Amino acid sequence: MRLPFPLFLALKYLRPKRSVTSVVTLVSVTGVLLGVAIIIIVRAVMTGFGDMWKQKILDFKPHISLTRGAERRLIEGEQELCAQLERVPGVVVALPSIEALVLVENRRHIQPPIVIGTDPARAAHMMKPDSIISGAFDLEGDAAVIGVDLAALLGLGVGDDILVYSPMNLVDKDEVYFPERLTVTGIYKSGRYDFDKGYLITSLAVAQDLMGMKKKGVRAIHLKVTDPQNNATFNRIVNDVRTRFPDFRVQTWMEIDSALFTAIATEKNMMVILLMFITIVAIFCVMNTLIVLTVQKTNEIGLLKALGFSSWQVMTAFVLHGWIQCLTGTLLGIAAALAVLHNLQNLVSFLATFGFEVFPKHIYGLDGIPWRVESSEVTVVAIAVIVFCTIASFLPAWRAARMDPVAALRKE
Repeated sequence: MRLPFPLFLALKYLRPKRSVTSVVTLVSVTGVLLGVAIIIIVRAVMTGFGDMWKQKILDFKPHISLTRGAERRLIEGEQELCAQLERVPGVVVALPSIEALVLVENRRHIQPPIVIGTDPARAAHMMKPDSIISGAFDLEGDAAVIGVDLAALLGLGVGDDILVYSPMNLVDKDEVYFPERLTVTGIYKSGRYDFDKGYLITSLAVAQDLMGMKKKGVRAIHLKVTDPQNNATFNRIVNDVRTRFPDFRVQTWMEIDSALFTAIATEKNMMVILLMFITIVAIFCVMNTLIVLTVQKTNEIGLLKALGFSSWQVMTAFVLHGWIQCLTGTLLGIAAALAVLHNLQNLVSFLATFGFEVFPKHIYGLDGIPWRVESSEVTVVAIAVIVFCTIASFLPAWRAARMDPVAALRKE
């Protein structure tokens, strides 16, 4: 099978030789490879961050929250209201809740977590069963379930007692609220540092005592639904709840944590824009390779044009030369990115052996490096790089096509 002349000439010029042009070509391909690989790796990690944070939030926090307006007025008759909410199709459980910032003490070590008081009979649906790493999710009586990082900071284990101080001592100057002595019955691990450090879960009765509510009312009703990431199903449930309970303020998990997901999306886009400059530098390398090649091949170009080959054929040959470099670098970059991502955790663990902590949990809030490659993003990156490389190849290709054959043959 005979190749078209422009493709034959492009492949001929790409054949490895012991010359400066071959070295420059290799550098150009490597530049495109690194640029594409870095962009794909960064986008995959940022996408993984969003996915993991979303999953951690859905596993730990409520999917839908009902309150009495922005000021969160007291909700009475919570048991009957929860029973009504649980009859809404798609709602798994309704959890009456009281949340407040408290102080927890153990052996003179103090931490300020948020106490969550909820119904012990419904609390089993609050988080995934495999989240409990020690003890049991038991809120009966004066019990508390805490996160693994809070337990580590306070030096606690299952069966230990803690003192929980009420914030009402700062609010109500006329009464004294004694601390509640609670027993740690379970320790959970969500995988997010702020969840594992910042929350203490107890019964509704204990939380009401801490807040001086005299066993009456709650601040919010939290719902867990069947499939919170299925937009069509989730929106139907939200609309159904809003229609049936118009007197309540209904907020979804997406609305409550919208700032987090907006920040992730913005950071992801900014990182990609900044990293595109690496690829632009690589594209200039490709253009410089073609400029060097056209200078070296001046006599050969003049001979080709003298033999009757058209300017279009000559220009196409050099555009294909640059395009093949970009295509090769792009494909190798995709392969390199996938190889790095599949071994990302091993690379981080290897660096940790030298004391270099790449991904500290107390900063990022997650216990592993997440990543997910979206085929659409890889396609967009590959097409963008190839298009830019092709455009960059036109300048030296156009210069080669415009050469006068007589002047080119005379040039030494």
